[in-house]
Amino acid sequence: MSQMQNLGNSTLSQVKNAYTNHPLKTLAIGMGVAIVAPTVLPLAKPLAKAAIKSGVSFYEKTKGAIAETGEVIGDIVAEAKAEVAAEQAEKASLAAGLMAASNSNSDIQDN
Repeated sequence: MSQMQNLGNSTLSQVKNAYTNHPLKTLAIGMGVAIVAPTVLPLAKPLAKAAIKSGVSFYEKTKGAIAETGEVIGDIVAEAKAEVAAEQAEKASLAAGLMAASNSNSDIQDN
């Protein structure tokens, strides 16, 4: 069972135990919450809204940073591939030059 389910079961069992052991106290707390909630919720709404706005802003900034990092990594990979291709072309050019020199040396020796 996940930790969240355990927490929910624990809270539910605490409420059941409180009601079983102290029913009047539990009812008084419940009624107090019901009376106070309409005055507290409008005060909590701006705080919740600010927290959500901060979360959205953080998400957008993180998303941009991840995209930028992906572009940088893509550039590095492209540069590495270009360097590998250039090195292979240089090796092929050197090999072709050696082959040509070898062929011209054998032509000179044949004469």
